[in-house]
Amino acid sequence: MITEPEWDGDGESARPAEVVQDTVVREARAPGRPWRWVAAAVVATSALWAGGLYAFGAPQAAPEIRYRLTDDLCGQYKASTLEGLLGSLPEAAPEAGTRHPALDWAACSRGSDRPASGGTFHTTATVELHKKTDPAAEFALDTPHSRIYLYDGGAWESMPGLGEQALVTRPGTENESGLRLRVRDGGAVFTIDLSIYEVRGEATPDPRVDPLPDPGREALVAAAVEDARALMAALRTS
Repeated sequence: MITEPEWDGDGESARPAEVVQDTVVREARAPGRPWRWVAAAVVATSALWAGGLYAFGAPQAAPEIRYRLTDDLCGQYKASTLEGLLGSLPEAAPEAGTRHPALDWAACSRGSDRPASGGTFHTTATVELHKKTDPAAEFALDTPHSRIYLYDGGAWESMPGLGEQALVTRPGTENESGLRLRVRDGGAVFTIDLSIYEVRGEATPDPRVDPLPDPGREALVAAAVEDARALMAALRTS
């Protein structure tokens, strides 16, 4: 998680929709693996913040760690519920992350193999283990990176029954896609991101490409919750 000062990225992921040859591409970003630099920036900033607070602030009791990390988080993050709603997610890319006295982290990205002309989607799971400072104090804070998923007028809403505290982004309008689910349990923080890239335009759709599934936001949130719960169970040590 990120606290001030914030890293605002290169501006790519939060740009407004762009019009290219009369076609509007939502999220203004081609399908790929943008999760690598996002996850790295999130946890690197968190590690520096946690280490600095511990070094210069009053000593605090270390938070309880009830989970483990693996170098290949994709072995635990299957995203099977999201896959059942949206379609196959065969492209898996693990990130071992770093191990630090203040914070360990790892990530896994899973993407669809749909033709780009029909839109695509991907999901990323990031797990942080805070070993020096309790993440509860900053867990609910809004950040520029989180606002990528909040959109105009969006907000966080509570998700009871998941960890010690769980929040999910609520979009400002009904036409926006993608979400972020964050779960805190002791010193562990789990983040599930879902991004949907839908290509729209007035041209006749390619009949060879199936339309992008639209299960509805409520179903997507429920699926993200189930996949987060499965990931937590797979990494739980006590």
